[in-house]
Amino acid sequence: MRISGPNGIGKSSLIRQICGLIPCNEGTIILDTAPALADERAALDPDKSLRAALLFWADIDGAPPARLDAAMERMALSPLADLPVRMLSTGQRKRAALARVIASPAKLWLLDEPGNGLDGASLASLGAAMDTHAASGGAIIAASHFDLPHAFSETLDLSEYAP
Repeated sequence: MRISGPNGIGKSSLIRQICGLIPCNEGTIILDTAPALADERAALDPDKSLRAALLFWADIDGAPPARLDAAMERMALSPLADLPVRMLSTGQRKRAALARVIASPAKLWLLDEPGNGLDGASLASLGAAMDTHAASGGAIIAASHFDLPHAFSETLDLSEYAP
């Protein structure tokens, strides 16, 4: 599902509510699976090499190193594996956060503005990863104010709630 709407409408807040980072004002969200989240915070140790920082999360998620290596390759990060995370550009950090999700065995991906900071080639790689995840039975909820390179079956447009 794609959640769309203008900036400030609540797309990111909804993603955070779905994964339990902020409480719902009303009702309850119950997931039967642990999601993988990619948002504006890469959540990677800036002093570690990119590969070491991603391996930290792969270990927590129970993802084998080979799966991480494949995700890094898909997002064109393999040449940067030994670079400290603090040296990464905005686009490289975004690709790293997405590689963390791609490497995860989570069935549900929560992506908050996943296209921000990505160039055309990186957007195409993200779209291919999303297509592969969905084709293998995975689910994706992505908040974005612009179209993404994946054919979502549903879109929730929050524009009607704009003040």
